[in-house]
Amino acid sequence: MEAVAVSRTPVLELCQHNSVAVQLAKSPFSGDSSYRLSRLGFSHAQAWNLESSQLRLRNAIPRPQQRNYNSGIQASHGDVGVITQEKTKEVVFPQGDTWSVHKFGGTCVGSTERISNVAGIIVDDPSVRKAVVVSAMSKVTDMMYDLLYKAQSRDDSYLEALDTIEQKHRSTATALLGGGKDLENLLKNLEEDIHNLKAMLRAIYIAGHANENFSDYVAGHGELWSAQMLAAAVRKKGQSCVWMDARDVLVVNPTSSNQVDPDFELSLANLVDWYGRNPADCIIITGFIASTSKGIPTTLKRDGSDFSAAIMGSLFRAGQVTIWTDVDGVYSADPRKVKDAVVLSQLSYQEAWEMSYFGANVLHPRTTIPVMKYNIPIVIRNVFNVSAPGTKIWCSPLTSDTCPFEALDQDAADKVVKGFATIDHMALVNVEGTGMAGVPGTASAIFESVKDVGANVVMISQASSEHSVCFAVPEKEVNAVAEALERRFKTALQAGRLSKVEVVRNCAILAAVGQKMASTPGVSATLFNALAKANINVRAIAQGCSEYNITVVVNQEDSIRALKAVHSRFYLSKTPLAMGIIGPGLIGATLLDQLRDQSAILKEEFNIDLRVMGILGTTSMVLDESQLDLQQWRSELKERGEPTDLNKFTAHLHHNHFIPNKVIVDCTASADIAEHYLEWLKMGIHIITPNKKANSGPLDKYLAVKQLQRLSYTHYFYEATVGAGLPIMSTLRGLLETGDKIQEVQGIFSGTLSYIFNNLTGDRTFSDVVKEAKAKGYTEPDPRDDLSGTDVARKVVILAREAGLKLSLEDIPIESLVPAELQDENLSIDDFMKKLPEFDQALTARRLEAESNGQVLRFVGVVDVLNNRGSVELRKFSKSDAFAQLSGSDNIIAFKTTRYQQNRLIVIGPGAGAAVTAGGVFSDILRLASYLGAPS
Repeated sequence: MEAVAVSRTPVLELCQHNSVAVQLAKSPFSGDSSYRLSRLGFSHAQAWNLESSQLRLRNAIPRPQQRNYNSGIQASHGDVGVITQEKTKEVVFPQGDTWSVHKFGGTCVGSTERISNVAGIIVDDPSVRKAVVVSAMSKVTDMMYDLLYKAQSRDDSYLEALDTIEQKHRSTATALLGGGKDLENLLKNLEEDIHNLKAMLRAIYIAGHANENFSDYVAGHGELWSAQMLAAAVRKKGQSCVWMDARDVLVVNPTSSNQVDPDFELSLANLVDWYGRNPADCIIITGFIASTSKGIPTTLKRDGSDFSAAIMGSLFRAGQVTIWTDVDGVYSADPRKVKDAVVLSQLSYQEAWEMSYFGANVLHPRTTIPVMKYNIPIVIRNVFNVSAPGTKIWCSPLTSDTCPFEALDQDAADKVVKGFATIDHMALVNVEGTGMAGVPGTASAIFESVKDVGANVVMISQASSEHSVCFAVPEKEVNAVAEALERRFKTALQAGRLSKVEVVRNCAILAAVGQKMASTPGVSATLFNALAKANINVRAIAQGCSEYNITVVVNQEDSIRALKAVHSRFYLSKTPLAMGIIGPGLIGATLLDQLRDQSAILKEEFNIDLRVMGILGTTSMVLDESQLDLQQWRSELKERGEPTDLNKFTAHLHHNHFIPNKVIVDCTASADIAEHYLEWLKMGIHIITPNKKANSGPLDKYLAVKQLQRLSYTHYFYEATVGAGLPIMSTLRGLLETGDKIQEVQGIFSGTLSYIFNNLTGDRTFSDVVKEAKAKGYTEPDPRDDLSGTDVARKVVILAREAGLKLSLEDIPIESLVPAELQDENLSIDDFMKKLPEFDQALTARRLEAESNGQVLRFVGVVDVLNNRGSVELRKFSKSDAFAQLSGSDNIIAFKTTRYQQNRLIVIGPGAGAAVTAGGVFSDILRLASYLGAPS
């Protein structure tokens, strides 16, 4: 037989059960009738509070080598038995997953209706046993602290404020319960508590000071009242229920960091004792409050109710702890900043730590500690949307050998990066100098100085050269930090061993969190690529060797945009692109209709989310914060339109924080609009356009736009400026980028002029064909705009500049098809058309001459790269040449290069018309989406 001894305590009784000797002794930690049991042959010693001097172990079994017993005296079926004062009646305290623990915050119990709703959730929970931790009613804890402040300030209004608090709970309880014994007892307790509080506050008023014990005593009353009201509400709904003052059970020890550490051993003993006196299957427990080991009331500090729930979950060995809030779960990013953030189905404990540290609305890291030992899941759910499954936070099969197999949610596990969070209003401190390298203790001295001023270091970054140490602190603390460092290193700074203590203000920290990041190649590359393509500069970087976090520092003004950019790139199943359409005319309207018809397919099948945020016309515009309904964009522009304001239009798009990537699509032919391209690119707004005015306008502005495009990740696409939807610009760029040398580009770039000369045959005259083309809508309203050759000349300039020539429009000789006598700007369109037949003879003669030699006339643009020149002219081509074999309004472009000399590279196809031009613009939009991360 094995004896069990309790050191330094008198022996009270020795009993024998199942061949195990058990010795009870007077407890050294309490003056009441509590007893301590020390057990040999079991897992470890455990404290118990008992109202009797006897304890019986049911089926107690000595510890076998291969079995792991949890703390507490466990029967073979997992129950602990105690004997109450009724020495013949046994009460069993059951630990295990028959218990579910719930926690309801102040918002959840903020009113009569909400308390009743919470009571309904409790009653509907099918768990065998329920322990419910509840906070004070919304704002009550703040009101209690305000009482303390007023009393310490000798402000007599604390009495009025206390009366307000009393009335709030009195009226809530009355409305909730209506009447009866529960209400009578609750109001009696409330009245006694208010009486005691008045006495306590009066003492604080006289002293002008309240120590921490007094403050904790006052602040914790809100939980006492809400727990009693909720327990009564549950009973009113027909379920037996008791409430627990957690100060009778939960014992904590204060630490030096304004936190507390639970005493699990003593708390479990108190819980078993309490349960022996109050056996129940539904217990409402006060959150936030506890007692010290000396029995003095205290709190778990701010946001301590979640911690209370986790501690209770551990003590009960519950199957699950549910934290009820006002959101559907933990989001992949702050939904107030990222509209497309999604609720995560699952997080590991470690991932939850990281996200909460960086400001995400998850849990305080300490909340998970009590439940981690037993792999008890914490589920975050929405009290106002009970149908939402919430987010489960528990062990990860990647890091825990004891994690159950079912913990692996494959969909959640497949996410390399689980979520993103930001900390705003930070500052970087950079301590730099060659004298730091290889000098032991420099970093220690730096951070000792930071500690001395009480600043919090959020992130540290140091290169292996040891030339500098960079760290981030809250901006409100940076002045004190910088001054402390300059004092500490004054001698080193004067001697030149340190070159500077530099402060970079207006920063924000962005963190990417995910358990598999370190073991997955390319995560960092993808993160920084997403930031670069959103035109965001990274100021500092930190990544530890753990698998959970990559941290970057960006400018404060880029914080939300950076968050959206990386979230979109990693987490969403689509690439959102905010679009502003300028010019809802023929081409713009056609593009909008194409977007309307195709956007749903692009989103579903190609993960591209195109959102038109605004449409700007000549006189009116319409803007929307999320996206315009393209099914009825015309009516929206008409009914909701406001006067055109390009600055407001730009600001609306630029300041939209829900979508990081923005693009302006200029479907006009306006030189005034083109003037804004450089400004938009500097703002990080991408540009797509068929407007030729920018690329053929002043050379210095063109070069500035191209230079900015090369130096940034802001894109400027203009495929449709030459050849509508034909791949002319991309073909030219492809030749140059692969090392080919362009010698000459020649083409029929005008669909109008292509149609005219393709149909100028037989007895037909030039004026007849022009009249026909105008009637069919091939020409501009004023045909002289086509016949002058200026449009072709602009395309020649665009191609010449793309090929590397620095030509301007005035450098291009143009053979105009408008007779000199009809070039008067005052001549009306009708008069021009009437007089044009008078000049047919000259062109007819040139046509007949060409035909007599087996040739045809074609109006072409030429870029002569070898001779650094361009031209627009009427040329003759053999009838066997590809230029002679066009039909309709087709365009043709021939590239003569080093590789393509004998046989030119030819692009041919429709080069005019709203549908093909809009299609070319649409193609550029999809190319931009691909550059920004969409599947190509």
